[in-house]
This record gives sequence, C-alpha cells and structure tokens, in this order.
Amino acid sequence: MEVTVRPVTAADKAEWQVLYDGYQRFYERPDLPQSFFDAAFERLLAGDPHDFHGLVAEEDGQLLGLTHYVFHPNLWRPEGVCYLQDLFTAPEARGKGVARALIEAVYAAADAKGVPAVYWLTAENNYPGRMLYDRVAVRSPFIRYNRPL
Repeated sequence: MEVTVRPVTAADKAEWQVLYDGYQRFYERPDLPQSFFDAAFERLLAGDPHDFHGLVAEEDGQLLGLTHYVFHPNLWRPEGVCYLQDLFTAPEARGKGVARALIEAVYAAADAKGVPAVYWLTAENNYPGRMLYDRVAVRSPFIRYNRPL
C-alpha cells in the first residue's frame, strides 16, 4: 500500500467529513449537525498556529485516514507539547499502516517545531488501536477525569 500523508486541503472536505463522522460515531457521538463539521473543517484550514492542524492519508486520491493535532504550552516542558486529538482510519484500510503513518507524520511535525513530547488519549476498549499505540508510544499511568456536564 502506497500511502501519502499530507495536510488537509479545502478539496478534501467531503471525504474528510465521512471519516470524521466515522470517528465521532466510534466515540458514540452520532448525528452531529452539519454546522459541527463545517466549523471543525474551517478551523483546520484557518492556518492558526495556535489551533488544530489536520493531516490526511491517501492512496490513489482516496482518503483513508485523518488526524488532528494541536501544540500547546506546558509548565513542565518549556518548549510545549503536542496533543494528537483525533486519529481515524477507514475500516477498509485498517491494519495496512495508515494509522502508523499518520502518527509518524504528527511526530515529524512536532520534531520540526522543536516539540518532541506528543501524547493522545484513547478509549480503554479500543483494542485494535491500542495494539498499534503500544508499538509506537509508551502508555502513561495517568487516569483521566472529566467534569460532569
């Protein structure tokens, strides 16, 4: 499989939305309004260095996966850190190196910015994803808590 990872562009919107909707459904957020996708995509294209960046993986012009990441300050690391918020691969492309290529592209972007610390979260029951993550990262001992909404 010849996968190319590149920044998301305006021409990617329809295929990006299908992937991002799949990601949202995986995390049990179905039936989001079009305004949600429009606002997210607009942010990815805005070029604001303090907001999210988007990458897509493609083969033969078809999008196979996406990732979104953001750089932010951290008191423990003066250079800051990189948070990989979203990572999703089309079901038909799973197990073919797409997710690994996207993670490695985020690592490269972080290295280029001088921010070597990259982290992300995943669901405990995301066993296929975790099998990859255990090979490309070190699992943290931290447990996340959320304020009830």
